[in-house]
Amino acid sequence: MGMKLTCDQATTICDKNQYKEASLIEKMKLILHLFLCKNCGRYSKQNNVMTKCYEFHKESENKKSNCLCEEEKKGMERELIKKYN
Repeated sequence: MGMKLTCDQATTICDKNQYKEASLIEKMKLILHLFLCKNCGRYSKQNNVMTKCYEFHKESENKKSNCLCEEEKKGMERELIKKYN
């Protein structure tokens, strides 16, 4: 494979790069392609935004699952009041 990429190849490498799976040579080819191709540049930016949104959502969901709901908090409060009064 030469230095020139098709847009299909560039988007595949872009996707691999999001998951830290692209090789150094692939990254270099991608950078060159993105410099020359506005459509793939837009795809790469959108891909980055989507990845950040997913990671933010995943983080917020993980935080939610580690918290008690209001009913559980009230129940614990009642138990503590009973125990220490």
